[in-house]
Amino acid sequence: MIVNDPIFGELEYEYCWSRDVLIHFFGKDIEISLMIDGDEVGSFDEAQYTAYQTLMAKWERLQPDFLEAIADYYKKKREDLGYDIVHNEDYPLVETPEQMLEMITLAGIVVQYGDIYEERDIGILFDCTWDKENGLGLRLLNEKVSVAGYQEEAF
Repeated sequence: MIVNDPIFGELEYEYCWSRDVLIHFFGKDIEISLMIDGDEVGSFDEAQYTAYQTLMAKWERLQPDFLEAIADYYKKKREDLGYDIVHNEDYPLVETPEQMLEMITLAGIVVQYGDIYEERDIGILFDCTWDKENGLGLRLLNEKVSVAGYQEEAF
């Protein structure tokens, strides 16, 4: 089924509503999946529209915050696995958040149902070089990173 939503655009339903979009991320235009939780008839709630529109309005300013949260998560993960002591080529030393850009690829944005949290709720998905199976996910509440972890954190 396909719907043409005034905010999200033309969406196709296959387990969730989605479409591919072009988005600017750290100087590059990248094609990603935009995924929106919704019922099978394509009705979305006002909180979802607000969360998505607010994210897009602040997108450029938020990107450095994403990178900082990713770098912090990566450093902790690396340390937890002992790779700060023993070398592992999948977990190289990273000294600045900007180095993470070589290790991640933006893959998607997930617009959650609006009634799960009181805050505006968005998930950001990344593929990453150090964990190809689980990837990387950020959960944003009111445009602030609340959780960084596996991709499942973004759902």
